[in-house]
Amino acid sequence: MGGGPMGAMRPGGAKSKNVRETLRRLFDRLRPERFRLIASLVVGVFSVGFSVIGPKILGSATDILFNGVIGRHLPVGSTKAQAIAHLRGVGQNQVADLVSGMHLTPGIGVDMNALGRILGIAAILYCCGALFNFFQGYLMAGVTQRTMFGLRREVEEKLTRLPLRYFDSHSHGDILSRVTNDIDNLSTTIQQGLSQLLTSVLIVVGVMGMMFWISPLLAVVSVVIIPMAIFTTVRIAKRSQVQFNAQWAQTGTLNGLVEETHSGHVLVQVFGRRRAMIDEFGQQNRRLFDASFRAQFLSGIIQPTMQFLANLNYVAIAVLGGYRVASGALSLGDVQAFIQYSRQFTMPITQIASQMNLLQSGLASAERVFELLDEPEESSELAIVSHLPATPIAGRVRLSNVSFRYERDKPLIEDFSLEALPGQTIAIVGATGAGKTTIVNLLVRFYEVDAGEIFLDGVSYHDLTRDEVRGAFGMVLQDTWLFAGSIHDNIGYGREGASTEEIKAAAEAAYVDRFVQSLPDGYATRLDEEASNVSSGQKQLLTIARAFLANPSVLILDEATSNVDTRTELLIQRAMTRLRHGRTSFVIAHRLSTIRDADVIVVMDQGRVMEHGSHEELLAAQGLYFNLYNSQFSEEEPVDEVS
Repeated sequence: MGGGPMGAMRPGGAKSKNVRETLRRLFDRLRPERFRLIASLVVGVFSVGFSVIGPKILGSATDILFNGVIGRHLPVGSTKAQAIAHLRGVGQNQVADLVSGMHLTPGIGVDMNALGRILGIAAILYCCGALFNFFQGYLMAGVTQRTMFGLRREVEEKLTRLPLRYFDSHSHGDILSRVTNDIDNLSTTIQQGLSQLLTSVLIVVGVMGMMFWISPLLAVVSVVIIPMAIFTTVRIAKRSQVQFNAQWAQTGTLNGLVEETHSGHVLVQVFGRRRAMIDEFGQQNRRLFDASFRAQFLSGIIQPTMQFLANLNYVAIAVLGGYRVASGALSLGDVQAFIQYSRQFTMPITQIASQMNLLQSGLASAERVFELLDEPEESSELAIVSHLPATPIAGRVRLSNVSFRYERDKPLIEDFSLEALPGQTIAIVGATGAGKTTIVNLLVRFYEVDAGEIFLDGVSYHDLTRDEVRGAFGMVLQDTWLFAGSIHDNIGYGREGASTEEIKAAAEAAYVDRFVQSLPDGYATRLDEEASNVSSGQKQLLTIARAFLANPSVLILDEATSNVDTRTELLIQRAMTRLRHGRTSFVIAHRLSTIRDADVIVVMDQGRVMEHGSHEELLAAQGLYFNLYNSQFSEEEPVDEVS
């Protein structure tokens, strides 16, 4: 159906369709947290403010030390002007220029009291900055996790509203990757990336203000790096974004392959496909490696490139700043503070550049999650008012001129009509691909018809909710579905709130009680995820017991005995005969011997009803059913169904 999950496993690597729209939707999701974000911004301002003032304070400490060292070597008792004049008189003009830019007293050494006060203030400032930084991280962690909590809940609710068509056309591993890996990656991006961007912007603004305060000339030299950094980052980011999209798409593809190979490992072993699946995994893993390597390499070269630009800026500031100290235009402490500011100035730019890979990866993940949230849902049923009578459903089902196709250009069911009266058993037979299972999917509204109508007790499906339709049906399929839990819980899944007595009664009706009582823990026996501790026939009997407990008005049996031995088949046939009694039943079977006593046998071919009638009538007509029947029993006598 729709190519199945394997058909949807295709690598993707296209560029993000709309980065701006993805960012807008992310900010919309953060809007409920806007007050906490504002608080985080305010706390960040204080944190950055304390950190930015630090180098200037330490620069003052350096000036105290340097002034004391130089001042101690000048003549005691002279003024600063006299000391400068003396230096010029002895030909030391460069030293005189240096002293002219310093605040010192000749003959006086280092002022230890002032130095201690300055260092104490710096320590307090840095401690306050660290404390506010801690609070900012705490606030951002809360913002991120609450946002992701809501997103996960919305995705889970979305999955329950998606039509079966979506799950048939998408790899289960890819869906799981969107729900887990992509959301986790987005969480990391918001918590680390957003906080880092916020802090980095504040640092850039604060440091730039301090740099212009200390020396506009040196500040202009430092600011030149900004357009160079932006140009470099944008050029590299454009190329790496494509690879990050490919990386996460390929991650979903690889997850799909692993999930399907693991769940079908028995099939892989039986058909000798182990080596082929290993080779396929190797190819998919190589594609993921290539995409991840290119993405990480391209984004990884941003930081060393920025570091190179920062080093060039450092050299320029050191040379120019040293010259201005020697000329007396700046103090040594100011140059020292400026060099620290230049490091602080380039560091957030470098951090922003290094966060680009995280940001791009997060945007690619966000886009995949939003694609899932944007998938068309099953039509709303809020306005539907049930037209079913209050009396129990009789089980009269009618399909009138129904047409359906999985793919628009591939017709499947065309102008199909069929009526099942209450209590009748309708057998649907035909070659593989004739549309038998599709009819079942339409009856229980796993898919909606493209044309025509289906009626339940004379009421159109359009006037019924899906819960009402599915509540009237019970299904026993070829592939049994049992979950990890006790036998009691697996049977009780058929009807919520069923008592233990009702569950045991259903088990007795389905011939389950006999083998359950032989188990050490009886109905408390726990089944593993694959129910490997019971046989295939016992699994099928458990599903029949579940259907007994549900007590549906209409029953669907789809190849329920195809996977069991002859002895177990006889037991299952007895259970199904008892289950069908008094109920409208649709039976799909390839073994035509099992449906000989059906009230009506419908023969399908290429989505159309070719013949219908009783077993004897169809054999007498010597048409398609006659040929199908003889092809099965050409070399042996027909085996009567056990009543």
